Amino acid sequence: MKAADIMTVPVHSVRAEDTVAHAVQQMLQRRISGLPVVDQAGNMVGLVTEGDFLRRSETGTDKRRPHWLQLLLGPGRGAEDYTRSHARMVGEIMTTDVATVSEDAPLAEIVRIMEKRRVKRVPVLRAGKVVGIVSRANLMHALAGVLGELRPTSDADAHIQQQIMTELRKQDWAPLGSTSIVVRNGVVHLWGTIFDERERVALKVLAGAIAGVKAVEDHLVWIEPVTGFYLTPPAA
Repeated sequence: MKAADIMTVPVHSVRAEDTVAHAVQQMLQRRISGLPVVDQAGNMVGLVTEGDFLRRSETGTDKRRPHWLQLLLGPGRGAEDYTRSHARMVGEIMTTDVATVSEDAPLAEIVRIMEKRRVKRVPVLRAGKVVGIVSRANLMHALAGVLGELRPTSDADAHIQQQIMTELRKQDWAPLGSTSIVVRNGVVHLWGTIFDERERVALKVLAGAIAGVKAVEDHLVWIEPVTGFYLTPPAA
């Protein structure tokens, strides 16, 4: 399996000149934890994640080191901490040294990058532009498919999967970043997490309406976004 087989598409992005408030709003609305930063031509120039917003002056979580430690670390570290906690523009806090892969990168390479860099997601580039993102969740979905022998076994299954993904990309409500669709012998398997039970119903309706689908199997886990409380799929 390669990056193109499991990556999340389409990819939502922000610009370096966008405000931090805009980036936070995009993450919350789209239920994602990271956004590529692109320039005017669409080329990737950085990455901003939820981790960049943990230490903020607005929430009183900015770093406040003891005076002796500040002296030891030097003024540069303090200046960097201040920038991250008070910055207003994405370009002021984004990570620029981002590890990326191409669409044909094997999963083993992606996992090595995640382990070495201690990152949760790896952007997939084509000619400098982001065409997808592989996250740990994508890898888990791929593993679930392998363990359950749920990979497409025919061109017909692959066609059904492609049709479903095409329809999902047209929907503003679709949780593309946290779910995966796998088809085997005409049966659609819904994997991943949702944050609103109404998405479960809509996903099943959409998948079931595709020509050639024999049944839809629900493996989705619902997570309450505030408390983290979760529920496994209802019994059939």
